[in-house]
Amino acid sequence: MNSFRKLTSLHRVFPRLSATATQQIQPLRLSSHFTYHPDTVPESEGETARINLFQAVNQALDTALRTDDSAVIFGEDVGFGGVFRCTVDLQDRYGKDRVFNTPLCEQGIAGFAIGVAVGGATAIAEMQFADYIFPAFDQIVNEAAKYRYRSGNIFNCGKLTIRAPCGAVGHGALYHSQSPEAYFAHTPGLKIVVPRGPIKAKGLLLSCIRDNNPCLFLEPKVLYRAAVEMVPTKEYTLPLSSADILDEGEDVTLLGWGTQVHVLREVAQLARQELNVSCEVIDLVTILPWDRQTVFESVKKTGRLLVAHEAPITNGFGAEIAAAVQKECFLHLEAPIERVCGFDTPFPHIFEPFYLPDKWRCLSAIKKLVKY
Repeated sequence: MNSFRKLTSLHRVFPRLSATATQQIQPLRLSSHFTYHPDTVPESEGETARINLFQAVNQALDTALRTDDSAVIFGEDVGFGGVFRCTVDLQDRYGKDRVFNTPLCEQGIAGFAIGVAVGGATAIAEMQFADYIFPAFDQIVNEAAKYRYRSGNIFNCGKLTIRAPCGAVGHGALYHSQSPEAYFAHTPGLKIVVPRGPIKAKGLLLSCIRDNNPCLFLEPKVLYRAAVEMVPTKEYTLPLSSADILDEGEDVTLLGWGTQVHVLREVAQLARQELNVSCEVIDLVTILPWDRQTVFESVKKTGRLLVAHEAPITNGFGAEIAAAVQKECFLHLEAPIERVCGFDTPFPHIFEPFYLPDKWRCLSAIKKLVKY
Protein backbone atom coordinates (compact mmCIF):
# COMPACT_ATOMS: atom_id res chain seq x y z
CA MET A 1 0.00 0.00 0.00
CA ASN A 2 2.84 2.41 0.76
CA SER A 3 4.20 2.04 -2.77
CA PHE A 4 0.72 2.55 -4.20
CA ARG A 5 0.29 5.74 -2.18
CA LYS A 6 3.66 7.05 -3.42
CA LEU A 7 2.53 6.67 -7.02
CA THR A 8 -1.06 7.84 -6.65
CA SER A 9 -0.16 10.82 -4.48
CA LEU A 10 0.94 12.53 -7.70
CA HIS A 11 -2.74 12.80 -8.61
CA ARG A 12 -3.27 15.02 -5.59
CA VAL A 13 -0.24 17.17 -6.50
CA PHE A 14 -1.39 17.55 -10.11
CA PRO A 15 -5.19 17.08 -9.99
CA ARG A 16 -5.71 18.79 -13.34
CA LEU A 17 -3.05 19.35 -15.94
CA SER A 18 -3.42 21.93 -18.67
CA ALA A 19 -2.60 20.96 -22.24
CA THR A 20 0.64 22.93 -22.00
CA ALA A 21 1.66 21.19 -18.79
CA THR A 22 0.89 17.79 -20.28
CA GLN A 23 3.12 18.57 -23.26
CA GLN A 24 5.92 19.58 -20.90
CA ILE A 25 5.70 16.29 -18.98
CA GLN A 26 5.42 14.16 -22.12
CA PRO A 27 9.19 14.10 -22.90
CA LEU A 28 9.87 12.79 -19.39
CA ARG A 29 7.42 9.92 -19.83
CA LEU A 30 8.73 8.96 -23.23
CA SER A 31 12.42 9.49 -22.55
CA SER A 32 14.66 6.48 -21.94
CA HIS A 33 15.57 5.77 -18.33
CA PHE A 34 19.04 4.49 -19.28
CA THR A 35 22.03 5.22 -21.47
CA TYR A 36 23.09 2.22 -23.51
CA HIS A 37 26.69 1.05 -22.99
CA PRO A 38 27.70 -1.15 -25.95
CA ASP A 39 29.99 -4.13 -25.61
CA THR A 40 32.95 -4.68 -27.92
CA VAL A 41 34.84 -7.74 -29.09
CA PRO A 42 38.57 -8.06 -29.86
CA GLU A 43 39.72 -8.03 -33.48
CA SER A 44 40.66 -11.69 -33.07
CA GLU A 45 36.93 -12.51 -33.21
CA GLY A 46 37.03 -11.77 -36.92
CA GLU A 47 34.50 -10.00 -39.11
CA THR A 48 31.75 -8.03 -37.38
CA ALA A 49 28.56 -6.30 -38.48
CA ARG A 50 26.64 -3.43 -36.88
CA ILE A 51 23.32 -4.91 -35.80
CA ASN A 52 20.76 -4.43 -33.05
CA LEU A 53 19.45 -6.93 -30.55
CA PHE A 54 16.51 -8.28 -32.53
CA GLN A 55 18.80 -8.84 -35.50
CA ALA A 56 21.26 -10.69 -33.24
CA VAL A 57 18.42 -12.92 -32.05
CA ASN A 58 17.45 -13.50 -35.68
CA GLN A 59 21.02 -14.53 -36.54
CA ALA A 60 21.12 -17.01 -33.65
CA LEU A 61 17.82 -18.52 -34.74
CA ASP A 62 19.02 -18.73 -38.34
CA THR A 63 22.17 -20.54 -37.18
CA ALA A 64 20.09 -22.98 -35.12
CA LEU A 65 17.88 -23.84 -38.08
CA ARG A 66 20.82 -24.10 -40.49
CA THR A 67 22.95 -26.37 -38.29
CA ASP A 68 20.20 -28.56 -36.80
CA ASP A 69 17.72 -30.15 -39.21
CA SER A 70 15.43 -31.05 -36.32
CA ALA A 71 15.07 -27.46 -35.06
CA VAL A 72 11.66 -25.83 -35.38
CA ILE A 73 10.44 -22.35 -34.41
CA PHE A 74 6.82 -21.62 -33.55
CA GLY A 75 4.67 -19.09 -31.76
CA GLU A 76 2.12 -16.37 -32.37
CA ASP A 77 2.86 -14.54 -35.65
CA VAL A 78 6.44 -15.85 -36.00
CA GLY A 79 5.71 -16.92 -39.57
CA PHE A 80 5.80 -13.34 -40.85
CA GLY A 81 8.60 -12.29 -38.50
CA GLY A 82 6.85 -11.64 -35.20
CA VAL A 83 5.79 -8.34 -33.68
CA PHE A 84 9.43 -7.50 -32.91
CA ARG A 85 10.78 -8.95 -36.20
CA CYS A 86 13.00 -11.51 -34.49
CA THR A 87 11.98 -14.29 -36.89
CA VAL A 88 11.81 -12.19 -40.05
CA ASP A 89 12.65 -14.10 -43.29
CA LEU A 90 13.19 -17.41 -41.47
CA GLN A 91 10.03 -19.01 -42.83
CA ASP A 92 11.04 -18.04 -46.37
CA ARG A 93 14.45 -19.67 -45.87
CA TYR A 94 13.44 -22.85 -44.07
CA GLY A 95 9.82 -23.45 -44.95
CA LYS A 96 6.45 -23.45 -43.21
CA ASP A 97 7.07 -26.86 -41.64
CA ARG A 98 9.99 -25.47 -39.59
CA VAL A 99 8.87 -21.90 -38.85
CA PHE A 100 5.14 -21.60 -38.28
CA ASN A 101 2.39 -19.77 -36.46
CA THR A 102 0.40 -21.20 -33.57
CA PRO A 103 -3.01 -20.31 -32.16
CA LEU A 104 -3.13 -17.62 -29.47
CA CYS A 105 -2.76 -20.15 -26.68
CA GLU A 106 0.37 -19.95 -24.54
CA GLN A 107 -0.45 -23.14 -22.66
CA GLY A 108 -0.73 -24.93 -25.98
CA ILE A 109 2.53 -23.44 -27.26
CA ALA A 110 4.41 -24.67 -24.18
CA GLY A 111 2.75 -28.08 -24.20
CA PHE A 112 3.48 -28.55 -27.88
CA ALA A 113 7.09 -27.45 -27.32
CA ILE A 114 7.54 -30.07 -24.62
CA GLY A 115 6.19 -32.75 -26.93
CA VAL A 116 8.50 -31.67 -29.75
CA ALA A 117 11.53 -31.82 -27.44
CA VAL A 118 10.54 -35.16 -25.92
CA GLY A 119 10.21 -36.51 -29.45
CA GLY A 120 13.87 -35.72 -30.07
CA ALA A 121 13.65 -32.46 -32.01
CA THR A 122 14.94 -29.02 -31.00
CA ALA A 123 12.01 -26.86 -29.96
CA ILE A 124 12.28 -23.05 -30.02
CA ALA A 125 9.03 -21.49 -28.85
CA GLU A 126 8.17 -17.81 -28.68
CA MET A 127 5.81 -16.19 -26.20
CA GLN A 128 4.83 -12.90 -27.82
CA PHE A 129 5.21 -11.07 -24.48
CA ALA A 130 6.57 -12.38 -21.19
CA ASP A 131 3.44 -10.97 -19.54
CA TYR A 132 1.41 -13.66 -21.32
CA ILE A 133 3.60 -16.58 -20.30
CA PHE A 134 1.49 -17.23 -17.21
CA PRO A 135 -1.16 -19.41 -18.93
CA ALA A 136 1.81 -21.68 -19.77
CA PHE A 137 3.10 -21.67 -16.18
CA ASP A 138 1.83 -25.17 -15.36
CA GLN A 139 3.33 -26.69 -18.50
CA ILE A 140 6.72 -25.04 -17.91
CA VAL A 141 6.96 -25.57 -14.15
CA ASN A 142 5.20 -28.91 -13.68
CA GLU A 143 6.05 -30.61 -16.95
CA ALA A 144 9.13 -29.17 -18.70
CA ALA A 145 11.18 -28.59 -15.55
CA LYS A 146 10.34 -31.95 -13.99
CA TYR A 147 10.29 -34.26 -17.02
CA ARG A 148 13.80 -35.61 -16.58
CA TYR A 149 13.47 -35.97 -12.80
CA ARG A 150 10.15 -37.81 -12.78
CA SER A 151 11.36 -40.35 -15.34
CA GLY A 152 14.65 -41.03 -13.59
CA ASN A 153 16.49 -39.54 -16.57
CA ILE A 154 14.93 -42.01 -18.98
CA PHE A 155 13.14 -39.20 -20.81
CA ASN A 156 13.77 -35.46 -20.98
CA CYS A 157 12.74 -32.32 -22.86
CA GLY A 158 16.12 -30.67 -22.62
CA LYS A 159 16.12 -29.46 -26.22
CA LEU A 160 13.53 -26.85 -25.38
CA THR A 161 14.01 -23.08 -25.40
CA ILE A 162 11.25 -20.57 -24.76
CA ARG A 163 11.91 -16.96 -25.81
CA ALA A 164 9.91 -14.06 -24.41
CA PRO A 165 10.24 -10.24 -24.65
CA CYS A 166 10.24 -8.76 -21.15
CA GLY A 167 10.65 -5.56 -19.16
CA ALA A 168 9.82 -1.88 -19.46
CA VAL A 169 9.53 -0.31 -22.88
CA GLY A 170 8.25 3.20 -22.14
CA HIS A 171 4.58 2.68 -22.94
CA GLY A 172 3.77 -0.96 -22.21
CA ALA A 173 1.82 -0.45 -18.96
CA LEU A 174 0.69 -3.35 -16.83
CA TYR A 175 0.31 -6.03 -19.53
CA HIS A 176 3.40 -5.41 -21.66
CA SER A 177 6.15 -4.47 -19.19
CA GLN A 178 6.54 -7.22 -16.62
CA SER A 179 9.70 -9.07 -15.65
CA PRO A 180 8.65 -12.59 -14.55
CA GLU A 181 12.07 -14.14 -13.89
CA ALA A 182 11.52 -14.61 -10.15
CA TYR A 183 8.41 -16.75 -10.67
CA PHE A 184 10.42 -19.29 -12.63
CA ALA A 185 13.64 -19.01 -10.60
CA HIS A 186 11.84 -20.95 -7.84
CA THR A 187 11.75 -24.00 -10.14
CA PRO A 188 14.63 -26.52 -10.20
CA GLY A 189 15.15 -27.91 -13.68
CA LEU A 190 15.00 -24.67 -15.63
CA LYS A 191 17.70 -22.31 -16.85
CA ILE A 192 16.86 -18.60 -17.08
CA VAL A 193 18.97 -16.19 -19.13
CA VAL A 194 18.68 -12.42 -19.75
CA PRO A 195 21.03 -10.72 -22.27
CA ARG A 196 22.15 -7.09 -22.00
CA GLY A 197 22.91 -6.49 -25.69
CA PRO A 198 23.32 -7.98 -29.18
CA ILE A 199 26.72 -9.64 -28.68
CA LYS A 200 25.50 -11.46 -25.58
CA ALA A 201 22.09 -12.21 -27.06
CA LYS A 202 23.45 -14.02 -30.12
CA GLY A 203 25.88 -16.21 -28.19
CA LEU A 204 23.66 -16.89 -25.18
CA LEU A 205 20.59 -17.77 -27.23
CA LEU A 206 22.54 -20.31 -29.26
CA SER A 207 23.90 -21.75 -26.00
CA CYS A 208 20.37 -22.09 -24.64
CA ILE A 209 19.14 -23.78 -27.80
CA ARG A 210 22.00 -26.31 -27.66
CA ASP A 211 21.82 -26.85 -23.89
CA ASN A 212 20.39 -30.14 -22.64
CA ASN A 213 18.01 -28.44 -20.21
CA PRO A 214 14.82 -26.44 -20.81
CA CYS A 215 15.74 -22.75 -20.96
CA LEU A 216 13.82 -19.51 -20.64
CA PHE A 217 15.44 -16.73 -22.67
CA LEU A 218 14.04 -13.37 -21.58
CA GLU A 219 14.77 -10.55 -24.02
CA PRO A 220 14.49 -6.93 -22.74
CA LYS A 221 12.23 -5.53 -25.41
CA VAL A 222 13.38 -1.91 -25.01
CA LEU A 223 16.81 -3.08 -26.22
CA TYR A 224 15.57 -4.68 -29.45
CA ARG A 225 16.37 -1.52 -31.43
CA ALA A 226 18.09 0.68 -28.85
CA ALA A 227 20.98 -1.77 -28.36
CA VAL A 228 23.38 -1.67 -31.32
CA GLU A 229 26.84 -3.27 -31.37
CA MET A 230 29.48 -4.60 -33.72
CA VAL A 231 28.61 -8.30 -33.51
CA PRO A 232 30.76 -11.14 -34.87
CA THR A 233 29.20 -12.55 -38.03
CA LYS A 234 30.48 -16.03 -37.30
CA GLU A 235 28.67 -18.68 -35.29
CA TYR A 236 29.56 -18.60 -31.59
CA THR A 237 28.22 -19.51 -28.16
CA LEU A 238 28.73 -17.94 -24.74
CA PRO A 239 28.80 -19.72 -21.38
CA LEU A 240 25.66 -19.89 -19.25
CA SER A 241 25.76 -19.36 -15.47
CA SER A 242 28.78 -17.09 -15.80
CA ALA A 243 28.41 -13.49 -14.59
CA ASP A 244 30.36 -10.67 -16.23
CA ILE A 245 32.34 -8.06 -14.31
CA LEU A 246 31.92 -5.04 -16.58
CA ASP A 247 33.58 -2.36 -14.46
CA GLU A 248 35.96 -3.13 -11.63
CA GLY A 249 35.70 -1.19 -8.37
CA GLU A 250 36.65 -1.20 -4.71
CA ASP A 251 33.84 0.35 -2.64
CA VAL A 252 30.42 -0.99 -3.77
CA THR A 253 29.22 -3.93 -5.87
CA LEU A 254 26.36 -3.09 -8.26
CA LEU A 255 24.50 -6.16 -9.55
CA GLY A 256 21.79 -6.35 -12.20
CA TRP A 257 20.77 -8.03 -15.44
CA GLY A 258 19.26 -7.05 -18.77
CA THR A 259 18.47 -3.36 -19.23
CA GLN A 260 19.29 -2.60 -15.60
CA VAL A 261 22.96 -3.28 -16.27
CA HIS A 262 23.13 -0.12 -18.36
CA VAL A 263 21.48 1.89 -15.59
CA LEU A 264 24.09 0.61 -13.15
CA ARG A 265 26.99 1.42 -15.44
CA GLU A 266 25.82 5.02 -15.61
CA VAL A 267 25.30 5.03 -11.83
CA ALA A 268 28.88 3.85 -11.35
CA GLN A 269 30.11 6.85 -13.34
CA LEU A 270 27.93 9.22 -11.31
CA ALA A 271 29.14 7.71 -8.05
CA ARG A 272 32.76 8.26 -9.02
CA GLN A 273 32.16 11.82 -10.20
CA GLU A 274 29.87 13.02 -7.40
CA LEU A 275 30.83 10.83 -4.44
CA ASN A 276 34.36 9.67 -5.26
CA VAL A 277 33.06 6.12 -4.81
CA SER A 278 34.47 3.24 -6.86
CA CYS A 279 31.77 0.76 -7.97
CA GLU A 280 32.14 -2.73 -9.40
CA VAL A 281 29.38 -3.44 -11.93
CA ILE A 282 28.33 -7.05 -12.51
CA ASP A 283 25.88 -8.43 -15.06
CA LEU A 284 24.46 -11.61 -13.57
CA VAL A 285 23.55 -12.86 -17.10
CA THR A 286 21.99 -16.12 -15.89
CA ILE A 287 19.28 -15.98 -13.24
CA LEU A 288 19.17 -19.74 -12.74
CA PRO A 289 21.56 -21.27 -11.90
CA TRP A 290 23.31 -18.02 -11.00
CA ASP A 291 27.03 -17.39 -10.64
CA ARG A 292 27.39 -17.23 -6.86
CA GLN A 293 31.17 -17.31 -6.79
CA THR A 294 31.69 -14.17 -8.86
CA VAL A 295 29.16 -12.23 -6.78
CA PHE A 296 30.54 -13.45 -3.44
CA GLU A 297 34.12 -12.62 -4.35
CA SER A 298 33.13 -9.12 -5.41
CA VAL A 299 31.15 -8.42 -2.24
CA LYS A 300 33.96 -9.73 -0.06
CA LYS A 301 36.23 -7.22 -1.78
CA THR A 302 33.90 -4.19 -1.66
CA GLY A 303 31.95 -4.94 1.52
CA ARG A 304 28.78 -3.44 0.06
CA LEU A 305 26.11 -4.68 -2.36
CA LEU A 306 23.33 -3.02 -4.31
CA VAL A 307 21.00 -5.27 -6.33
CA ALA A 308 18.62 -3.63 -8.79
CA HIS A 309 15.87 -5.04 -11.00
CA GLU A 310 12.64 -3.84 -12.60
CA ALA A 311 10.41 -6.51 -11.05
CA PRO A 312 8.63 -5.68 -7.77
CA ILE A 313 10.85 -5.74 -4.72
CA THR A 314 8.91 -8.29 -2.66
CA ASN A 315 10.20 -11.76 -3.51
CA GLY A 316 12.09 -10.42 -6.51
CA PHE A 317 15.23 -12.37 -7.37
CA GLY A 318 17.25 -9.70 -5.62
CA ALA A 319 15.90 -11.06 -2.32
CA GLU A 320 17.44 -14.48 -3.02
CA ILE A 321 20.76 -12.86 -3.89
CA ALA A 322 20.67 -10.74 -0.74
CA ALA A 323 19.97 -13.78 1.43
CA ALA A 324 22.78 -15.80 -0.14
CA VAL A 325 25.28 -12.93 0.14
CA GLN A 326 24.29 -12.28 3.76
CA LYS A 327 25.00 -15.92 4.59
CA GLU A 328 28.28 -16.26 2.72
CA CYS A 329 29.74 -12.74 3.12
CA PHE A 330 28.34 -11.62 6.47
CA LEU A 331 31.68 -10.89 8.15
CA HIS A 332 32.80 -8.87 5.12
CA LEU A 333 29.76 -6.59 4.92
CA GLU A 334 30.21 -2.94 5.86
CA ALA A 335 26.51 -2.07 5.41
CA PRO A 336 23.12 -3.77 4.97
CA ILE A 337 22.46 -4.95 1.41
CA GLU A 338 20.43 -2.46 -0.63
CA ARG A 339 17.76 -3.45 -3.15
CA VAL A 340 16.48 -0.90 -5.67
CA CYS A 341 13.57 -2.40 -7.56
CA GLY A 342 10.10 -1.83 -8.93
CA PHE A 343 7.43 -1.02 -6.37
CA ASP A 344 4.84 -3.52 -5.14
CA THR A 345 2.19 -2.28 -7.55
CA PRO A 346 1.07 -3.33 -11.01
CA PHE A 347 3.40 -1.85 -13.61
CA PRO A 348 2.09 1.70 -14.22
CA HIS A 349 1.67 3.55 -17.48
CA ILE A 350 2.09 7.30 -17.02
CA PHE A 351 3.99 6.76 -13.75
CA GLU A 352 6.58 4.43 -15.30
CA PRO A 353 9.45 6.95 -14.78
CA PHE A 354 8.73 6.95 -11.05
CA TYR A 355 8.34 3.18 -10.86
CA LEU A 356 11.60 2.17 -12.49
CA PRO A 357 14.84 1.72 -10.49
CA ASP A 358 16.53 4.57 -12.33
CA LYS A 359 19.99 6.02 -11.82
CA TRP A 360 18.83 8.54 -9.21
CA ARG A 361 17.23 5.93 -6.98
CA CYS A 362 20.33 3.76 -7.33
CA LEU A 363 22.66 6.66 -6.59
CA SER A 364 20.65 7.45 -3.45
CA ALA A 365 21.10 3.84 -2.34
CA ILE A 366 24.86 4.07 -2.88
CA LYS A 367 24.95 7.12 -0.62
CA LYS A 368 23.20 5.10 2.09
CA LEU A 369 25.69 2.25 1.67
CA VAL A 370 28.81 4.38 1.98
CA LYS A 371 27.45 6.51 4.84
CA TYR A 372 26.25 3.61 6.97
